[in-house]
Amino acid sequence: MSTTDKDVVFGTEDILLSLCNSVTRVLTVATQSQVNFSGMVQRITKTCLKPDIGCFVLFDGGFSGLVVINFSAPAAMELYETYMLTMGMAKDELATSHTSDEVSNVMGELMNQIVGDFTGKVARELQTHITQNQPKMLVLNKQVMLSVDTNLDKPEVRRVTFFTARNNIFYLELAIDRTEFIKLFDFQPLDAPDPDELIAQANAQASQRSPHAASTTPASDHDDLLDSLGM
Repeated sequence: MSTTDKDVVFGTEDILLSLCNSVTRVLTVATQSQVNFSGMVQRITKTCLKPDIGCFVLFDGGFSGLVVINFSAPAAMELYETYMLTMGMAKDELATSHTSDEVSNVMGELMNQIVGDFTGKVARELQTHITQNQPKMLVLNKQVMLSVDTNLDKPEVRRVTFFTARNNIFYLELAIDRTEFIKLFDFQPLDAPDPDELIAQANAQASQRSPHAASTTPASDHDDLLDSLGM
């Protein structure tokens, strides 16, 4: 194996980019609106929960870390409203304040989907495994900062700015142990499972079985009739 093959390294910024792509992918699909992030990343010293809605998820396994997303009230309400309208809810049935429990529950659900997408990509692309806990949400009405402590030996902390379709802003913060993944040999990452394709395959298999089952039923009834007549 050549030295060049071994020099493919995935570090903190690569893991951060994968997480940012999970955020944009999940929120874009969920809200049917475009979500983007800045091409610049900040080095910070600690993660904090800030107004108006802060949520965080801890993960552990192949590497440990913490993901924090701080939503401004306009960003949270935009994502909440567009997601619920996409799900078929009527606009007059939606919550009108970011302090509503319904808004917090929806943002927690979206956070769970984001980290779930991220952990799936880690398993496929880095061939390791991480687990997550349930997202924790905190609605902050005042200008306070809460530091989230994690048991990391050599933490590296980054912050990325995100923009919604209406140009509202929210921030993602990632804290992980200093780690590098070095590619030992070339391999092809597994593709993400497509739910629509899996459903189509299941329907195709069911349709293939149905004619066979239908064709055997009359023959079976005919044999039973002959047997009853002693023929």
